[in-house]
Amino acid sequence: MNNNIKKLYQLMEKCSLCPRNCGINRIKGEIGACRTGKDFKVASINLHYGEEPPISGEKGSGTIFFTNCNLACVFCQNYPISQLGNGNSITTEQLADKMIDLQNKGANNINLVTPTHVYPMVAETIFIARQKGLKIPILSNCGGYESKQVLELMEPFIDIYMPDMKYSSNENAKKYSKINNYVENNRTAIKEMYRQKGILKFDDNDLATSGILIRHLVLPNNIAGSKETFQFVANEISQDTYMSVMAQYHTANISHIIEELNRKVTQEEYDKVLEDFDNAGLYNGWLQEL
Repeated sequence: MNNNIKKLYQLMEKCSLCPRNCGINRIKGEIGACRTGKDFKVASINLHYGEEPPISGEKGSGTIFFTNCNLACVFCQNYPISQLGNGNSITTEQLADKMIDLQNKGANNINLVTPTHVYPMVAETIFIARQKGLKIPILSNCGGYESKQVLELMEPFIDIYMPDMKYSSNENAKKYSKINNYVENNRTAIKEMYRQKGILKFDDNDLATSGILIRHLVLPNNIAGSKETFQFVANEISQDTYMSVMAQYHTANISHIIEELNRKVTQEEYDKVLEDFDNAGLYNGWLQEL
């Protein structure tokens, strides 16, 4: 087995795969905050056409939704998968074959949705799939609450990082996603991803081949702290960074009973966010229409 994969599995023995550092032995089946032990589940595997243009392209992104998550967002649109455990058990060998199937169907990439808590199994799967002929880019579509040490071990396996930058306030991260020290860990992770892969790069068909694409979901009442996020990216990563600014927020999970989250973003709020994006000197990426 690849040495990086061995080290990743070792981290599960006293789990520190993410900044929660639960410290439980997942190899022995103990369950931490991500509700995942030594086995893993997948909720869906299909071609997805709704990602950003260089990710989906015309042929689609080979999307694999992993069950469970190391976050617990009160507004998660996929909460039946991320928090209720919907999905089916799968082995690394089986999943490697599914990756090859997606490639054979014309997928532009393999899009790993919420892989953070299962990175050891993901790395092993990619290792097996590449031995079987997997050539297309591997994309980590993650919540951004990552361990720098784990990202370093994942470097050989990931081509494109597509992390969230959810908050610029630890207080809000704790209140709405049940996590501590999100901002520091998120920004450290973003810097590491950029160190590894740099600015998003494209092939002759304008499809992404490597790099970082940062997603930012605008929330009502400035709960996401968009201005501060944009300033960090511009000043500490690069003004050339590609970002996807998303206006698609709607109530999901339990957010409908939380007063400050029980509505969509207003046009006035969103216009202010777009102004902050421009004022930060950012210019690359995709800005959703409200």
